[in-house]
Amino acid sequence: MTAFTLPIDDALPELVAALRASGRAVLQAPPGAGKTTRVPIVLLEAGLTDGKILMLEPRRLATRAAATRLAEHFGEKPGQTVGYRMRGDSKVSGETRIEVVTEGILTRMIQSDPELTGIGAVLFDEFHERSLNADLGLALCLEIADALRDDLILLAMSATLDAGPVAKLMSAPIITSQGRSFPVTDRWLPAPLPKRARFEDAMTDLILTALTETEGGVLAFLPGEGEIRRVEGQLKKRLPEDVHLRPLFGAMEIGAQRAAIRPEGDGRKLVLATSIAETSLTIEDIRVVVDGGKARRARFDPGSGMSRLVTERVTRAEATQRAGRAGRVAPGIAYKLWTKGEEGALSPYPPAEIEAADLSGLALELAVWGATPEQLPFLTPPPEGTYAESCALLQMLGALDKSNQITEHGKRISRLPTHPRLAHMILKSGSEGAILASLLSDRDPIISAPTDLALRIEVIRNVKEFTQSRPYGVNRPVLERIKQEARRLTSLVRDSVKNNSQHFVNHAEMAAMAYPDRIGLRRKGDAPRFQLSGGKGAIMDEADPLANQRLIVVTDTDGNPREAKIRQAITISQAEVRNLFNDQIQWHESCSWSKRERRVVARRQEMFGAIALEDRIWKDAPEDAIARAMLDGVRDLGITLSDAGRRFCARVALGRDGGLGLPDMSLDCLIDEVEDWLLPYLAGVKTADAWKRFDLLPALRARLDWGQMQALDSSIPGKFTTPLGHDIPIDYSGEHPEIQLRLQELFGQTSHPMVGKTPLRVTLLSPARKPVQTTMDLPGFWSGSYADVRKDMRARYPKHPWPEDPTQADPTLRAKPRGR
Repeated sequence: MTAFTLPIDDALPELVAALRASGRAVLQAPPGAGKTTRVPIVLLEAGLTDGKILMLEPRRLATRAAATRLAEHFGEKPGQTVGYRMRGDSKVSGETRIEVVTEGILTRMIQSDPELTGIGAVLFDEFHERSLNADLGLALCLEIADALRDDLILLAMSATLDAGPVAKLMSAPIITSQGRSFPVTDRWLPAPLPKRARFEDAMTDLILTALTETEGGVLAFLPGEGEIRRVEGQLKKRLPEDVHLRPLFGAMEIGAQRAAIRPEGDGRKLVLATSIAETSLTIEDIRVVVDGGKARRARFDPGSGMSRLVTERVTRAEATQRAGRAGRVAPGIAYKLWTKGEEGALSPYPPAEIEAADLSGLALELAVWGATPEQLPFLTPPPEGTYAESCALLQMLGALDKSNQITEHGKRISRLPTHPRLAHMILKSGSEGAILASLLSDRDPIISAPTDLALRIEVIRNVKEFTQSRPYGVNRPVLERIKQEARRLTSLVRDSVKNNSQHFVNHAEMAAMAYPDRIGLRRKGDAPRFQLSGGKGAIMDEADPLANQRLIVVTDTDGNPREAKIRQAITISQAEVRNLFNDQIQWHESCSWSKRERRVVARRQEMFGAIALEDRIWKDAPEDAIARAMLDGVRDLGITLSDAGRRFCARVALGRDGGLGLPDMSLDCLIDEVEDWLLPYLAGVKTADAWKRFDLLPALRARLDWGQMQALDSSIPGKFTTPLGHDIPIDYSGEHPEIQLRLQELFGQTSHPMVGKTPLRVTLLSPARKPVQTTMDLPGFWSGSYADVRKDMRARYPKHPWPEDPTQADPTLRAKPRGR
């Protein structure tokens, strides 16, 4: 062991004992305690395993730095006792006993050797970051330990993790180190930043304030390379001469990263870093932290169809961890670009990546492993909906069959270190696909350009000629990164596609291979709206050169879930779509209700996914299919009852209340059950106008069988027969059953009209069928107010009989004969 001590040292004996006893543990220790530096060496020296100790790190920079520090303990360089491995770079040998790897490497090792031959222990460093690869790696290791390797030691190490759930998942004890970091004083903004304040300007000012008010090295946290470069540009003109400015982010070349980490010979160090400086990296001389309060996280981006880094507010756990960087060597100060009040609104912990990221890679790995999410011990199970969508995409790519089992093509896809969409494209198109894949997986290299993907390919081919002939700016750091990734993928392609049959395809066809769900067909109309083959819609700026193209492949949108705006696309011909997807293009016959046309539309369509490459009228569509489509029209238009229909439904409702056992005739129920009772009656109804004229009463009456109708007519008759023999419909929809008839038709009626024992509400009408009187006591009306009504009626309708004693008169609807 080295001579100096670290806070973690006090917890190491307990940790070794726990691992010796059960082979599993969760180690909880604050930042700077020494987990990464001490634990692998202690496990090696304790002789807990004869196999190699594998330690996972979430980032490439941390992987290399951790291996370097561990190697220094043995007076060596990485590649001897301690080695490292990451995508595109490794230093290991037959002597290596401790191997530091990026998290994705573990998955590849497990898929190629499920028993992890030669590996004695797996350490998950910085597990609190809850990356997708770490969650998957732990789930696979737990299954391996339970089923194949009961000697496999598993240890999860974290600074801010809520350790209880992971300890329960692992059936492991929790070992805690309190740490001995120095106190850190927090300094918040006195007031919130104005809404229009530019983030980089505010950070530059806060960093300069920190430099003025403090001593020692300063570590400033910014979300990404772009923000670092912009703040760096502003600071260069304003920094004192003795301040050494050091950017630090993952995409930097190794020498510049090392310069940011190592101590400065003289003067002060100012490091502008992304979140890679939060945890396992040790940066010398830091006494001050300036926290911009933002972090980049992997999130599923509906715009690109893949995971992208998005900028979000930091959580309280991340802010605490960042501030702790100021207290590793002496008391420190943490400046925060938010107020003390705003801190209370921060989320406590960052979400697990598995909850919000694209799960296509996870679904592919599980298919290779031969398991479903339910069969593996995930700390956070993947969301069912997102996982199902990922499986559906993999089926479209040919990576999974219809039963979600891995195909041979899927196995080849899984061996390429890129998104399954892009891996599929590379395998089908070779080195040209590798170039396009590097372009599609990075930021746009052109500034303020229209959507055409061909422009991006053009700038990669010849940037000098592009800048001379095109009026668009070029983001050169992004362009160089794309070219570097293209070279790496091209080198992998030579082996991956060697035995895979290929044919020449152009860039549009390549894009369609990667995005079979994003082939867009322009909708009818002036606005450039596109129906995508995957079922979603997208819109393009009207001034865009691709706006009037019939078919495009959309490679990036703004991610709007309702109607996304297209940010990048390439035109494709129908012949090219057929060439690629001929086996998936089929004729479909359909009858559907068109809300826009307000009618049933019957069509024969040649469909690829949700888009119709050919669209024709289906002239001989069956009546049953048209009627079923009209049911959707009924649901759209709603049911409006005629007076007769309303009266019938009111009678049925009374009968239900009276225990007659009749069906529910409420409007809500009629709509819910419309297919059961209306379908046989819809023959010939195709339009909203035809539905408006449609008589519902026969269909409503047919809902009652003969016995029910007899019971209804007996208990709640639908009509009242007048002395003249006319049937007057009874309306039961009000408080009392009601009839309306001309007053003269009741001459001679001495008793009040009744339904059973219930008196009817009678509205008496004039000869012009205008209401004259409403009564529920006809004899009382005759002997009372009839005299006044008679005077009025005689004056208005002198040609009609108005006897003094209506009880002795004959009912009539006729006027008096001429001359009387």
